[in-house]
Formats: sequence, structure tokens, C-alpha cells
Amino acid sequence: MKMNKEHIDDLIAESLSKDEAEFYYTLDEEGFLKQWGGLYKGKLKGWAIYVTIVQLIFTVITFYLGYKFFTVEDIREIILYGGGFFIAFITVSMLKLWHWMQMDKNSIIREIKRLEFQVAVLSEKSNER
Repeated sequence: MKMNKEHIDDLIAESLSKDEAEFYYTLDEEGFLKQWGGLYKGKLKGWAIYVTIVQLIFTVITFYLGYKFFTVEDIREIILYGGGFFIAFITVSMLKLWHWMQMDKNSIIREIKRLEFQVAVLSEKSNER
């Protein structure tokens, strides 16, 4: 018997009280923009702001170096601007990867909280019997 996520969620909701069900659904998956906004809350808020500022600076540098790469005519300058562009582009990519990893971590923590909640409810119901 194959069950999909929605069916399992419905079974869980049926077994919870109204207050428990409301709390359970606050822990549900968030959309991309809400996850991205969640980076700027909590313990790593300062780091997220710092990384975003550095990322914006390197994005501007990347566009500038890319523009210069295609507009200069001296081979030495082409190589310097191309190398700088490559380093700045990789830096922007790594900073963006840091943001995505933080969003993934927050999503995993939210799922762990859902599991903890389900275990607590199940434990409470088993103690009532």
C-alpha cells in the first residue's frame, strides 16, 4: 500500500486536537521567499546580512570586470580582467551556496521539530492509555 505525503498529513491531522493541528501546520514547508527571509532571523542574522553585503559587492565587481574583459584590447589586461572576473564569479557563487545551505539547514531543523512534535503527541497519547 503506497501512501503519499498529503494522505499521511491527513492521518496525522485527524489524530491531533485542534490546537495541536494548528501548531503542526505552522511547521509545514515554506516557500522560497519565506525561506530566504528566514535567513535574516535567528542566531546567524548578523552573518547573513554580512554575507549578503559582501555578495552584492562582489556581484558589482564581477559585472565590472566582465565588462572590462570584453572592452579592453591589450592581451595583458584581458588576462588580468578575465582572471579577476573568474575569481569574483567563483566568490559570488560560493556566497550564494552558503545562503542555500543555510536555507536547507533551516528546512531540516523545521522537519526535525515536526518529528519531535509528533513523537511528543504520540508519547502523550500512549501515557493516557
